[in-house]
Amino acid sequence: MSLAVVASRALDGLAAPEVRVEVHLANGLPSFTLVGLADTEVKEARERVRAALAESGFAFPHNKRITVNLAPADLPKESGRFDLPIALGILAAQGLIDAARLAGVEFAGELSLAGELRPVRGALALALAARDASPRPTLVLPAASAAEAARVDGLDIRAARHLVEVVQALQPAGESGAPDGRGLDLPRARAEPAPGVTGAADLRDVKGQAAAKRALEIAAAGGHSVLLVGPPGTGKSMLAQRLPGLLPPMDDDEALATAALQSISVGGFDAAQWRTRPVRAPHHSASAVALVGGGSPPRPGEISLAHGGVLFLDELPEFPRMALEALREPLETGQITISRAARQAQYPARFHLVAAMNPCPCGWLGAFAATGKSCRCTPEAVARYQGKLSGPLLDRIDMQVEVPAVAPAELMGTADGEPSAAVAGRVAAARQRQRARQPVPNGAIAAGELDALCRLEPAAAQFLQAVAARLGWSGRSLHRVMKLARTIADLDAAETVGVAAVAEAVQYRRALPGA
Repeated sequence: MSLAVVASRALDGLAAPEVRVEVHLANGLPSFTLVGLADTEVKEARERVRAALAESGFAFPHNKRITVNLAPADLPKESGRFDLPIALGILAAQGLIDAARLAGVEFAGELSLAGELRPVRGALALALAARDASPRPTLVLPAASAAEAARVDGLDIRAARHLVEVVQALQPAGESGAPDGRGLDLPRARAEPAPGVTGAADLRDVKGQAAAKRALEIAAAGGHSVLLVGPPGTGKSMLAQRLPGLLPPMDDDEALATAALQSISVGGFDAAQWRTRPVRAPHHSASAVALVGGGSPPRPGEISLAHGGVLFLDELPEFPRMALEALREPLETGQITISRAARQAQYPARFHLVAAMNPCPCGWLGAFAATGKSCRCTPEAVARYQGKLSGPLLDRIDMQVEVPAVAPAELMGTADGEPSAAVAGRVAAARQRQRARQPVPNGAIAAGELDALCRLEPAAAQFLQAVAARLGWSGRSLHRVMKLARTIADLDAAETVGVAAVAEAVQYRRALPGA
């Protein structure tokens, strides 16, 4: 036959829509035309496929007019993932392989000039899309990509290392041995076992700072964001690095979502990080696109790569103003929609934000009693420095915690604190109470469900109303204090929210003095 159709998938954000690779051979002037909104990487497949077929011992139709169409035509295609389906389509169009065996199978893989299969980006996203298809297809991927995709249960995934292996597996049963499954004599992919997780930094290493450690426990228990404010060297970065050790283990859905985002990123998926909550700490010179994502085609940014984990922003006022303001919507909704003229991509972005900053430009505001160093900044300079953080952004950060300076004598004489394991046990118990009450952590409760899920005792409600009126809180601030109080009550195993829980939550909403 002169026409062959091979199934594959493209990447469109975190989605992986199906692509039909149509190969047609016709008489006429010899040519190789590739159509279907393909970018430069895909168009270069002509040379890779030509050399791979020749080096693998297969005939290339040099005297034919070859037309390859990647349908649908309005979907952008990028990377070398279509090399393998194009090569198979050319062979099927020549009648060198049985085209009937291509039915129900999807292929993806980049070819080397020698015919070896190289891994492709986004293998986990391809597998998740194939799992949702009906009927579910068999996936044939390069060995490294197949091992990554095999973490998705319920799929038949086959691994191949060379073009010749795939062609032999598509031959009739009598020619390629005893096939299994859908007639593919290729090994089933197995997920590589993840190495043991190395011990996370322990909270016991942080001496003193009882209030900040309590705030971290509450943040981990309810999925709240926190801003640590204090002079240099007081342990703000140490505290942030120990938050992941307080979070509960990831479930299957969280692990797959996080791994799929890593899979489509530039760095790719690292099997050693499977079921490990990501920790992202971009430098303060990062742009808005680096933080929230962007580009053409749109790629996930730091907030999406931190999905399910921790995003640590050190020296928060030093970040570009535009980059910080871009965090407003993701902090509220837990997702980011990147819109461009031609395409739109949506990525999840439910992360624990931990930010740290100094109280003033010189950093020593309020530290004289412990360190003997006095602040040299004028009140105007302090206000200008703290004013780099806009009111709407601060309003979306659940907790503002002071991390005071500690005198050296007190620091040397303080015993080790409570270990992370003990705190993580309380956090896990609080999360269990939340799951029994609602499907999301307290920090993600919708405004319409607050009254039902965050029931305040009459005295607590009266106290909160008086505080909100006196401090002039916005509706968002009021709601966030209610969520914080609900988390504190969960840590105390209380059914309702009392005055003590509300009073403690109010302490975590103190505005910066110069803001």
